[in-house]
Amino acid sequence: MTPRRATEADIPAIQAFLRAHIQTSMFPLANLEAHGLGSDAPRGTTLWLFEDGPRLTGLYAQTNEGMGMPQLPGATPDHAKALTEEGAGRNLIGMLGATAQVRTLQTAWGLQDQPIRHDADEPGYALELSDLVVPSAPDGTSIRPVREADLPVVLPWRAAYHIETLGTPEEVAWSAAERDLQHYLVAGHHRVLVDGYAPLAMTGFNATLADVVQIGGVYTPPARRGKGLARRVLALHLQEARSEGVTRAVLFAASRGAARAYEAVGFRYVEPFTMLLFETGEGAA
Repeated sequence: MTPRRATEADIPAIQAFLRAHIQTSMFPLANLEAHGLGSDAPRGTTLWLFEDGPRLTGLYAQTNEGMGMPQLPGATPDHAKALTEEGAGRNLIGMLGATAQVRTLQTAWGLQDQPIRHDADEPGYALELSDLVVPSAPDGTSIRPVREADLPVVLPWRAAYHIETLGTPEEVAWSAAERDLQHYLVAGHHRVLVDGYAPLAMTGFNATLADVVQIGGVYTPPARRGKGLARRVLALHLQEARSEGVTRAVLFAASRGAARAYEAVGFRYVEPFTMLLFETGEGAA
């Protein structure tokens, strides 16, 4: 069992393999589409491939900033050992992927005692957008892209999301939120729900393909929770995406309350997804 590094010639096979496991493959797929192979961008990705003859049976992706993303069905400690021997799994800042796979690598690489900022096995959900349920809105709420003028309102929201959901230390949550929002303004993948002008709630896509999107960063400020705003902003954003040719959406739910909102617009549980973030980038195999 010896993996090899992917080359440009492997990209079509890699994309087909990851699409066959789309529920837990959106991050590596979107990174590959955005940066290709060999990019020096922080999210530029190196991939190691496991093969059985000509057939691709699994892969491990790691970004330049140290995020590990396995797609290794039936992952075993032997996969971890083989990756280590090829130089993968070093200087990790975290791992994202199917729960059984992430936990297998975490244990095999001896990372259980690494200081952890966020560690959650979250239920993964999927929705064919033909089955989307859009809640009615007699109050006339609508969505629009996040604007620079919204930053005084949504910056505290995003900082709170970092602290509440991702375990980001408060002293760095604000700077992380500011970086996120500057990216949102450029990418155009986030929306705010408004009643007239003032933002009420926010949602977005944290990974996108032409036909599939992954939901991320859904947030309603505490004073407005329990009013159906999250499901409304999410459904309207997905309705918009559907009109542009997107046929499927995936996500992983950070809480039971969030899961109820997703289920209300048609999402159904598929499989667990793990987000493991270390305190520092010094985790090593």
